[in-house]
Amino acid sequence: MAKQTAFHNDDVVLDIHDRPKFGSWLGLSIQHLFSMFGSTVLVPILVGLNPGIALFSSGVGTLIYILITRHKIPAYMGSSFSFIVVMQSLMKTAGYPAIAQGTVAVGVVYLCVSLLVTLIGSDWIDKALPPIVVGPIVMVIGLSLAGTAAKDATMNGNNYDLRFFAVAMLTMILTVIFNMYLRGFMSLVPILLGLVCGYVIAVLFGIVNFAPVMAAKWFVLPDFQVPFISYHPGIYWGAIFSMAPIAFVTMSEHMGHIMVLNKLTKRNFFKDPGLSHTLAGDGTASIIAGFVGGPPVTSYGENIGVLAITRVHSIYVLGGAAFFAIVFSFVGKLSALIQSIPSPVIGGVSFLLFGVIASSGMRILIDNKVDFNQKRNLMIASAVLVIGIGNAYLQLGSFQFSGLAVATVLGIIMNLVLPKAAVNEK
Repeated sequence: MAKQTAFHNDDVVLDIHDRPKFGSWLGLSIQHLFSMFGSTVLVPILVGLNPGIALFSSGVGTLIYILITRHKIPAYMGSSFSFIVVMQSLMKTAGYPAIAQGTVAVGVVYLCVSLLVTLIGSDWIDKALPPIVVGPIVMVIGLSLAGTAAKDATMNGNNYDLRFFAVAMLTMILTVIFNMYLRGFMSLVPILLGLVCGYVIAVLFGIVNFAPVMAAKWFVLPDFQVPFISYHPGIYWGAIFSMAPIAFVTMSEHMGHIMVLNKLTKRNFFKDPGLSHTLAGDGTASIIAGFVGGPPVTSYGENIGVLAITRVHSIYVLGGAAFFAIVFSFVGKLSALIQSIPSPVIGGVSFLLFGVIASSGMRILIDNKVDFNQKRNLMIASAVLVIGIGNAYLQLGSFQFSGLAVATVLGIIMNLVLPKAAVNEK
């Protein structure tokens, strides 16, 4: 451990514990803020939460993560897309109190796994969540949102609106162009650029309402949702059991991010500060988000991309980005401006975003060379995909478990129970 603390990566501009000069510090931190901004505020917009709280919880969550990981891992915590399907359903029925309990449950799962890793190691995680389980589940998360994207892109209330479709398609096309043809840092913020350009197009089409933005105050407290103060919490078992299983999916993604950071920084974070610390940091960040009104958070690949391009790995820069996220959450006009983004702009970006999520699930299967000539793999993937995308939910009295939660649990069980080869394959 002493050797790792003393190690300094001389191949980068700023290593993990290097402190930049104030001017550079400011610019580098805001750059990280912009890289995660589009995705972090898009999640609450899709679900119906306050974007200001999402910024606040991502900033506080990042600072807590840095503290728990002993200032050794340069990672940023942002709103997780993996829970959108469940959160949208809960928002229409029980409202945010249910989402809050599910969010806290996600964090508790992380903490429990962190404790197990401390006690017995992490080999069991790979056995419970191999690529054949994780890949299809990630695909379900993206594909099950396709209908939401299409509705946002076409429907003005209950009526089809050609203007909405035009704005959505132009937003999507511009976002594709930004992805394909921009370089450097600009290539890392295509979602943000797509949202900005789509917003301008929507203004030209006359479908943006500026009244709430003009009426909003410059500085205002985010609409915090604190239990026993903002609402009286009940027990929402459906929310807990729908969101908690998905934590295992985000957990595997988080560990993948740590693997990438290991290569970038020439360190082994699984050993120092240890997998238990990084899982505990991620879980605690989600618990805090649940207690203030935000969605679950997790490590962001966008910020890892910034680390790779700039070769600035300083923990001070990530901490600065978290600080600015907290400050921006108190700018009332910013929250109002974000909430004024019309649905076709969101729909246009979502066409790509949800498709990328689904494609990343397919990539997991391809990269790990999953053999679909084996019947067990075919059975697991088929069951998870159709049950999850079709939302074959489980209703037990007043408790409802989403199709995604059912698919996740079923995939894990099938993987553990089914033999390596079918009887007729031996």
